[in-house]
Amino acid sequence: MSKGVLRVFTEVARLYELVNHVLTFGLDIPWRKRAAQVAAIGGGDYWLEVCSGTGEMAVNLVKVASPNTRVVVSDFSLPMISRASKKEELRVASVSLADSQQLPFPDNTFDLVVISFATRNIAPTHERLASFLREFYRILKPSGRFINLETSQPPSPIIQTAFQLYTREVIKLIGRIISGSKTGYAYLAHTVPRFLNARDLATILRESGFSRVQYTTMTFGAVAIHRAVK
Repeated sequence: MSKGVLRVFTEVARLYELVNHVLTFGLDIPWRKRAAQVAAIGGGDYWLEVCSGTGEMAVNLVKVASPNTRVVVSDFSLPMISRASKKEELRVASVSLADSQQLPFPDNTFDLVVISFATRNIAPTHERLASFLREFYRILKPSGRFINLETSQPPSPIIQTAFQLYTREVIKLIGRIISGSKTGYAYLAHTVPRFLNARDLATILRESGFSRVQYTTMTFGAVAIHRAVK
């Protein structure tokens, strides 16, 4: 992971959750809940969330996991993962400080790997994205599941234009005002309009070795949940 991206998330860690709720009008809460429900289908004893940030998605995963499932929470930013480790709901989870491009886990370890609202930031190019996806594929058990919750591109040209305008102008401004970070939300606002649509992301998942790739979109296509199998 680049030092620049690490600096961005270090700057915004303190108010990250609040800003996300404000900028999405609270919709990020049901988006994560839905993704956790999709992730839980198939069960398994060993789950990992990469790029967990402050652990909001991990909290949802713990809620839907069976009592025997071990949930591991991983992120490369110490301020972010420190906040996650303090959540009461995650007291049953294991916490790992790790770069998602070089995860400290053996091959064929996890039944489930989840990432939410981080893919567009860690992988700005097709080649880099495929590299990350292959790393997630490596640590999954055979028939293990990968779940990706991320912003997408609405299919309607009108809605897409409005969405991208909101992202470029409003997210950058409001994010800076609330968080105090001049660069953090400028960077995040830069990545959203440039990320893949749901169909193209599904194609790269297949190219990275995954099968049975499916996706569902939410909020007029602005967000997508992808499910893939090793």
